[in-house]
Amino acid sequence: MAKTGEVKAGISTFHLTMMALGTVVGGSFFLGSGVGIKAAGPSILIAYIIGGALVYIILYALSEMTVADPVSGSFRTYAERSFGAGAGFVTGWVYWIGLIFAMSSESIAASTFLRVWFPNLSPGFTGTVIIVAVTLLNLLGAKYLSKLESGLAAIKLIAIAGFIAIGLAIIAGLMPGTPAVGAGELRSEPWLPGGIAGIAGSMLTVILTYAGFEVIGLAASEVRNPRETIPRAINLTLISLIGLYVAAIAVILPLFPTGGILADESPLVLALTRWGMGWASTLMNIVMITAILSTMLAAMFGLGRMIRSLAAEGHAPNWLKDKTDVPYRGILFSGAAMLAGLGLGYLLPQQVYLFLLSLGGFSLLFSYFVILASHYKWRRHTPCSPEAACQLPGYPYTSWAGLIAMIAIIVSMPFIPGQGTGLVIGLVLVALLSGTYYLKRRLAGRRALGLRKYTGNAPDRAGRIRMPLAQMEAAEEVVNPAQPFGKHPDEPK
Repeated sequence: MAKTGEVKAGISTFHLTMMALGTVVGGSFFLGSGVGIKAAGPSILIAYIIGGALVYIILYALSEMTVADPVSGSFRTYAERSFGAGAGFVTGWVYWIGLIFAMSSESIAASTFLRVWFPNLSPGFTGTVIIVAVTLLNLLGAKYLSKLESGLAAIKLIAIAGFIAIGLAIIAGLMPGTPAVGAGELRSEPWLPGGIAGIAGSMLTVILTYAGFEVIGLAASEVRNPRETIPRAINLTLISLIGLYVAAIAVILPLFPTGGILADESPLVLALTRWGMGWASTLMNIVMITAILSTMLAAMFGLGRMIRSLAAEGHAPNWLKDKTDVPYRGILFSGAAMLAGLGLGYLLPQQVYLFLLSLGGFSLLFSYFVILASHYKWRRHTPCSPEAACQLPGYPYTSWAGLIAMIAIIVSMPFIPGQGTGLVIGLVLVALLSGTYYLKRRLAGRRALGLRKYTGNAPDRAGRIRMPLAQMEAAEEVVNPAQPFGKHPDEPK
């Protein structure tokens, strides 16, 4: 792989931006945004602006660390450097496991949409084909995948832009046979039907519609000139996301009453169908399938690199280590895990499976909290320099605001239908992984100490200690009381 900071042929600003948008703009916006609109009413616009500001803070915190050191492990590696190997272990596995279950459910959703045209295909078979195809396409590498992802992302962005254009035409009375709507439903709807609580209650849904931008960090080691490409890609991603989301929601509000929005139907389709455009549901079906495939492709890209990073640090089996530019083993392993997740959907009782699926939202929120916490500590020990450009304005106050907001959103999960279980299983997973790491470390230390006792530190013929270096380091971590658990040995005192 290329060295840090090296100018190389790789992912361009445009392709990295489209890959990020491909991950973010998915079913959570086309379908899930209706939950937030129903909860907050017209004040959902405030929630989307606040959500955009929070994403701005998280992305720029990630950007600072990534520009300074564009490693493939991204926020998992930064967490390990800031808070120790235990934090890196837990962060990486929480993200990977949560996203595996989330993408398994996405394959089921895509199968459901495809049954409109292929009613005889079983969802299990179709989901398997989708996962296998997504896995194999990722094996082509970042160069080809980014181009494919750009095309799929473009379809989603054109669909949103087209909806905005048609909606504005209806509002202005420019559609043949349709009177001007003007303010429409906004004339009779209160702007804050649920008050501040309504906005707060919609924030989880809003943040999840923005989720997925962390792929920018996971792709950092494969971009062309990361110090220039990453900040540009972040700017373009933020402008595109916030602009399109806010504009689309603003167009929906006059066209359809927020109280009549259904959780299992796209608010975009409801708005257009109400004004005589029945073809919207068929078109949106195509867009939804494209959105899901695009999201799965980009997610698999990140998952393969995350598992490679875990293996490189000894947090995953050695056979997952891969030093090539394309993490073939990590991708294939992630694909197999997705197939296993899909199989669980048919083997486990439905309530148990839904319980596991709810982990996806927690894993993303947990990762964003870790990004902010890692950046805050990193910035305290890293002075501004050309190599570590300070891009996040208002530090440390913006960092504190972001951390408090993320805690509030995570704590609010039980108040959103279906998300309370996500918080419970997420906290259980964090506890289990923390315990696993502790036991793993203790066992490694005991093996190292046992070997030291067995060899008696006897030197070989060249006068060298026979204990392997890795085992010596593991033993030192256990027997050295001056180094607290989880603290990185290279961390400044």
